[in-house]
Amino acid sequence: MHGASLFESYALWTVLGIAIIGLLYALFLRRQVMREDKGTEKMQEVWNAIRMGADAYLGRQLKTILPLIILLTVVLFFSVYIVTPSPEAAERFSGMGEGQVKLLVGLARAAAFIMGALFSLMVGQFGMRMAVQGNVRVASAARSSFEKAVKIAYRSGTITGMLTDGLGLFGGTIIFILMGKAAPDALLGFGFGGTLLALFMRVGGGIFTKAADVGADLVGKVEAGIPEDDPRNAAVIADQVGDNVGDCAGMAADIFESYEVTIVSGLILGLSLVAITGELKWIVFPLLVRGIGVFASIIGTYLVRGKGAKGNAMTAINRGFYTSAAICLAGFAVLAHFYMQEWRAFFSVGVGIILAIVIDELTKYFTDTHHKPVKDIAASAKTGSATLILRGLGIGYESSVYSVLVIAATILAAVFIYWGMPIQYVLYGVAMTGIGMLTLTGNNVAMDSFGPIADNANGIGEMAGLDKKSRQVMADLDAVGNTTKAITKGVAIGSAVIAAVSLFGSYITDVMKIDPAALEFGIRINLPTVFIGFLIGGALPWLFSSLTISAVGRSASLIVEEVRRQFRIPGLMEGKVPADYRQAVGICTAAAQRELIPLAVLAVLMPLIVGFALGVEALGGFLAGVILSGQLLAVFMANAGGAWDNAKKMIEDEPSDPAKNTGKGSERHKASVVGDTVGDPLKDTAGPALNPMIKVINLVSLIAAPIIVTQRAMSPASIVIIAVGTVAVVFSVWYSRRGTRDKAPKAEKAKK
Repeated sequence: MHGASLFESYALWTVLGIAIIGLLYALFLRRQVMREDKGTEKMQEVWNAIRMGADAYLGRQLKTILPLIILLTVVLFFSVYIVTPSPEAAERFSGMGEGQVKLLVGLARAAAFIMGALFSLMVGQFGMRMAVQGNVRVASAARSSFEKAVKIAYRSGTITGMLTDGLGLFGGTIIFILMGKAAPDALLGFGFGGTLLALFMRVGGGIFTKAADVGADLVGKVEAGIPEDDPRNAAVIADQVGDNVGDCAGMAADIFESYEVTIVSGLILGLSLVAITGELKWIVFPLLVRGIGVFASIIGTYLVRGKGAKGNAMTAINRGFYTSAAICLAGFAVLAHFYMQEWRAFFSVGVGIILAIVIDELTKYFTDTHHKPVKDIAASAKTGSATLILRGLGIGYESSVYSVLVIAATILAAVFIYWGMPIQYVLYGVAMTGIGMLTLTGNNVAMDSFGPIADNANGIGEMAGLDKKSRQVMADLDAVGNTTKAITKGVAIGSAVIAAVSLFGSYITDVMKIDPAALEFGIRINLPTVFIGFLIGGALPWLFSSLTISAVGRSASLIVEEVRRQFRIPGLMEGKVPADYRQAVGICTAAAQRELIPLAVLAVLMPLIVGFALGVEALGGFLAGVILSGQLLAVFMANAGGAWDNAKKMIEDEPSDPAKNTGKGSERHKASVVGDTVGDPLKDTAGPALNPMIKVINLVSLIAAPIIVTQRAMSPASIVIIAVGTVAVVFSVWYSRRGTRDKAPKAEKAKK
């Protein structure tokens, strides 16, 4: 690589090799999982319906988003022609004319955007398909061994985790090797591609899964009083499909783009230190850290085998996580001492690992059945669904405060670590915290995917009529899966905020590099235009959440009507006539695809409107508002929803006794189902969707910053961008709010 020492060159090629080893490890685990038994004919029948539904959804989603990907590829290519090439690009391609440099950088950015989008799509699609392959095998293994079921479920999820780790590290490293100091110009495209696809997969998967889940619960468990995964309920297959397209494909793409974005921000901020010190180590260090992380994840995840868990899968999962964390810390210490020759870098990435662990424990406290908050929600069910919902709201709000304080303490730690040094070092420290936090991405994604795999296995077991002992094994795994899903949602939100803060620092650094006078006095909140930007930014996550929750509500209404209609079919409730699962899957798929483009337009165009209308400083205020409001709202929704869900499971696990109002079918249980139904779109749709939304907005701002800062006055081009963008945003909001109810009679009539 241009300008690297011999050690750095060898080290970077070693990192690339580790990324490839991570991908080969995923293939190795796939072969192990695929050798396992798929169970009885009935189990495979249910599994096949889930598989076909998931494949159909992802295929339709790809067709929906492909035109926008092509359009943005062209836009990103031409974006480099509006401003002069960066000094780093001019140095990297010295000897070439300005036009040739722009051509090379434009091609690199466009190619990196396609690669980021493709890798994000691969992580989501391949990971989801392996989760579907794993669920039936977990159900089959539960008939013979708890330990074997744990191992298959976790290793099926680890495949997704290692794809996330391996592809993210491979993409970032290969771009850096080819582009050298000019890598950030291309990495902006790489990060934007991954982030945009994550937004699509998060929003679409979230709407799909919660429309099916809410509709199935309201009609099945509350109205008809039948079990959760009763085969007579037409929405149960759509619910199982949704677990995969939402929690597997969506979350994997979400964490993947955080993984990408922290590399982007780390290298941009590292370049500012290279300019100060003349040492390349500041931009090589993040990639070496990530290489150690992939290596540690391979070892830690392979240790999760279920042995010695004694009925608690969380014991085995934690063992692997903390083993990986210990290996990382040891590796970082060696790297800091011998390569960086200073310990501040070690402390920065170490704080990131500690942050991941603290957020894990904090989320666990507010959402796990063993702690007071969930127990309090379950106890409040005695007086009805209203008090249960109120208690959950209070717990969700409280958890947001502590999460913000933890992140604030993390940023403060970066200030202390680089105390007395220029602000560029502090911002670099924050970026390294994000790098450290996502070092254990392989473990985190494996934990997340474990949840829907166990949930699907439990559903397959119920629909296939497995024995009570096997069902109990799957129920235990499902309960642990709820906790691991909640934990990884916390990590995803925390990493999104840290990544956004890092991008915010990159935004300030890039603007100052182009025009030092633009932010000479910082981002002054006392200026009316900046405060306006801050207000708009703070409001945007609420509008985004409103649209996603409303989309779930509309879609769930259609599912409710469809399930009710099928319940009225003669012989269906007696088990003589099979339910039509395809209709429910089709309703959810159509509703999810309908919302994708309008919400993406909102995230992409709003920063451009604010930036061109109010200026680069106001855009900085807008970003600050988005980060603060989005963090508080996302944590509240994720934790409140997770707590309601586990409170319901606590009540379901009680011995059923009508006299004591306990167990399934009791009034307490019905109240908890209502609470869980309210929380579902919060924790699995609106809350998680805010993560990629925050990062899309920050990346668009970072890409547009060089153009906006050079606009000294309102030009005709700026007026056109503002006008067209405003019309597109207004139309998108109107289109998203228009509703889908007018389509319901056609679907029902067609069935009749």
